[in-house]
Amino acid sequence: MSSKVNSLLARNTENAAKAIGPYSQTVAFSHYNNLSAQLPVDPKSGALVSGGIREQAEQCFKNIKAVVDSIGHVMSDVIRITVFVTNIKDADAVDEVYKTFFPTYVPTRTTVAVAALPMNALVQIEALISNGEGTIPDAPQSGDLIKLTNNTSNAPVSTLSAQAVAFSHYNNLSAQLPVDPKSGRLVAGGVKEQTTQCLKNIKAILESIDVPFDDIVKINIFLKNLADIDAVNEVYSTFFPDSAIARTVGYVPARTTVAASALPMDALIQIEAVVSHGDGTPPQAVEHRHGIVIWANNTQNAPECSLCTQTVAFSHYNHLSAQLPLDAKTGELVAGGIREQTEQCLKNIKAIVESISHVMEDVVKVNIFVKNIADMDAVDEVYKKFFPGGIPARRTVGVSALQKDALIQIDAVVANAEGTPPKA
Repeated sequence: MSSKVNSLLARNTENAAKAIGPYSQTVAFSHYNNLSAQLPVDPKSGALVSGGIREQAEQCFKNIKAVVDSIGHVMSDVIRITVFVTNIKDADAVDEVYKTFFPTYVPTRTTVAVAALPMNALVQIEALISNGEGTIPDAPQSGDLIKLTNNTSNAPVSTLSAQAVAFSHYNNLSAQLPVDPKSGRLVAGGVKEQTTQCLKNIKAILESIDVPFDDIVKINIFLKNLADIDAVNEVYSTFFPDSAIARTVGYVPARTTVAASALPMDALIQIEAVVSHGDGTPPQAVEHRHGIVIWANNTQNAPECSLCTQTVAFSHYNHLSAQLPLDAKTGELVAGGIREQTEQCLKNIKAIVESISHVMEDVVKVNIFVKNIADMDAVDEVYKKFFPGGIPARRTVGVSALQKDALIQIDAVVANAEGTPPKA
């Protein structure tokens, strides 16, 4: 589905590693390019580069740069970087390489250690890029958009990342660790205290840019011990909903929870937020930013949860909560193995997408979390039935555990062709 001024635009270049699976290197819609996570693969040989973590990190960034260059953009157009490593101790070496690609401007960033990566890589890096002109050049809504970065002393500050980067109608926040901004150290206590501090840091960042807490459309929780999820939810429920209006309608953001094998500073939790930016980044004509609202939606045809909304639309994107392989009627895991579970996750996504009058061809990005990375061949067999063209950008990581002891979890970002009501 496309609007009069936007279309989904998937692109690939031979100068970056060929997609290892049914996906595109980058998919643009409206003012963002969603890149597939890049592995340290030499585009000529199709094999992992030789060497250790530094060489692999450099190749990941080279691949990102090649993709960015191929679509007429530059590295300073990167809004967010997500770094996945299999050994958290490798993060310092990745940082050394990272600085050479972002010597002045720094995007928002998330770093997390996971159980496994495709091709047994040591690192995988993902980028979100601005798309200044929209997906149809000279579109009426393109304007002269600029990127706005922000930092406040009321939240932890890093030389390697901005706390928030706004472009068009979204703010992307760096993942927040449970760090006291005054001391620069982890707060005392356990997972409840750490969860509280992460959310306090997010709130401080939003307050510094005059954005309400309930403008958050998507939350990503990285948790060292998945058994802590009940304690996290207890704290989480005290922050969402935040305002009287949100409480009246019961608004909670879309959400994904990921088991991390380790986090920076040996934290127990790290939280990332995607936030609506109602006015866009100036200068932007009033008629191109008027009346955009957050639109939350649930359907009985997919599993429902009191802690998250199935999909939250703002402007030209829908952000979906991660879907487990649960039967919507029973709330239980479907019978069978990885193929059956993959199919159920994608059926749930399809039900949500169709409930908001969209189609699977509108999906721009898919994030797959599997308990056993060796299951990906079986996953792809099922995946191709739902995405026969292999269009959406994609991320795949192996995790040590999933909720309900599932074998797979999938979330998605979907185009919202008409924008959110009142419709343009």
